[in-house]
Amino acid sequence: MMTGMETLRNPFANKGAAFTAAERIANDVDGLLPAAVRTLDAQEKVMHARFSAIDGDLNKRLYLMGVARENRALFYHGMARHLTEYMPIVYAPTVAQSIQQYDRYYLGSDVAYVSIEHPERIKDALRQYAQGRDIDLIVATDGEGILGIGDWGAQGAEILTGKLAVYTAAAGIDPSRVLPVMIDVGTNRKELLENPDYVGNRFPRVRGERYDAFIDAFVHDSLELYPDALLHWEDFGRPTAAPILERYRRDVLTLNDDIQGTGVTVLAALVAARRIAGTGYEDTRILVFGAGTAGVGIADQLVDDMVMNGGMDRAQAMAQVALVDRYGLVLEGQENLTEGQRKYAHDPAEFADVADTTDLAQVVDAFRPSVLIGTSTRPGAFDERVVTAMASHVERPLICPISNPTELAEAKAADVIRWTDGKAFVITGTPSAPVEYNGVTYHIGQGNNALMYPGLCFGAIVGKARLISDRMLLAGAHAISDMIDVDQPGAAVLPPVSRLTEISRRVATAVAEQAIAEGLNREPVPDVPAAVDAATWHPED
Repeated sequence: MMTGMETLRNPFANKGAAFTAAERIANDVDGLLPAAVRTLDAQEKVMHARFSAIDGDLNKRLYLMGVARENRALFYHGMARHLTEYMPIVYAPTVAQSIQQYDRYYLGSDVAYVSIEHPERIKDALRQYAQGRDIDLIVATDGEGILGIGDWGAQGAEILTGKLAVYTAAAGIDPSRVLPVMIDVGTNRKELLENPDYVGNRFPRVRGERYDAFIDAFVHDSLELYPDALLHWEDFGRPTAAPILERYRRDVLTLNDDIQGTGVTVLAALVAARRIAGTGYEDTRILVFGAGTAGVGIADQLVDDMVMNGGMDRAQAMAQVALVDRYGLVLEGQENLTEGQRKYAHDPAEFADVADTTDLAQVVDAFRPSVLIGTSTRPGAFDERVVTAMASHVERPLICPISNPTELAEAKAADVIRWTDGKAFVITGTPSAPVEYNGVTYHIGQGNNALMYPGLCFGAIVGKARLISDRMLLAGAHAISDMIDVDQPGAAVLPPVSRLTEISRRVATAVAEQAIAEGLNREPVPDVPAAVDAATWHPED
């Protein structure tokens, strides 16, 4: 039993003035609150009014996260009421400002911290944050690959606060059963190392065997404390993200949404685009501009779908994918290719007629893709030459400038619509306003993995899954694509964020059912929709 003061200081127990008279006595808070009982609805109206009066998105985020640190029920009640308004403030793109200006505005994030200097203290840190609560989901970052802004060390902890807010607002995961962890292994950002106000370990990032051993210790200790928890790897860098996922994904329940979640979201858009255009798997050719962790992960998900649902030979499917990195088209024989890049490298003879393989428009002309995906963080890379080259070879191309934050996107949706005379399907990484063109309103899907990972992980948890399989990921993508009205002119190829709770429920149900179909559930789940309902947390409860 907590004392009254402890209850009010505990964000998972505190309801503020919403405690009824009986609850105040039962929780020993009578006398610690003013006399009036105010419902969550009434408190939320005041919260939104204060939010609306604040100037600047970063200041708005500071206010909302302050509410979250004091009163989770009120915060999530507000998120439910104003999801589309609060999402870009709590998460991308505003969270990037929080991370970059952490030293100026933040006194500490609401997460557990573990340091590579002290592997023996991992369990203590996790226990101290959890305070005896059961944990279903552990979300961890080492801050190296934050959004499109790179290595921000311990300041990357703020990505976790945004991520967890989306988990609960979208899928109804109980916030008290989630454990965010900042894994501090140093930073290579010089400005942080030289900043006297930097809060993390002040040394270059640890690599190699010591890093791997620390991650092993973290996985071991986490699962020893919480054996059925799902491990979500968030914003790890290019050198570590894929190796970590590959090391554990066949043995424990784990996900990297930058590698898997983003790919599944793009796949959902591609499935919908093919339905609208009336094309098939055999017509799909994919060019990924930005061949890092996210770009290769997207390619992998699209290839898995071609093989598992399209019936294609894997070698044939992979031949229909090409990658472009900072050095140009990825070709066999090039030095310093990652393992992920190497498997998609093409024979240079295929592109013998391309004068400059770093010129994206020339590569598009030679490869003739139906899908162009941008994960490069190079603003304006999809210029008019590139986009018109896409449209010259394909009647209805899918163009995805999904790098974020907004200022790092490869193109603007309005330009892509105009340059293709309204024929292109477009998704962007951050919210884009509808585009009016030639009397048609084009709705732009947001290729944000927030459409995918909350429901995907919730489904794995509800389905009592031992692992997240490739087919579970694909089931989530097809559940989203089924929501698109293919007969509506200008329809987006992804459902809007305003339907995020419905999206997450559909994904969770599909993923849990697929886990059971594959025999991956640890225990029986006789009625998946009922199990999803029962596990969904509501702030009013």
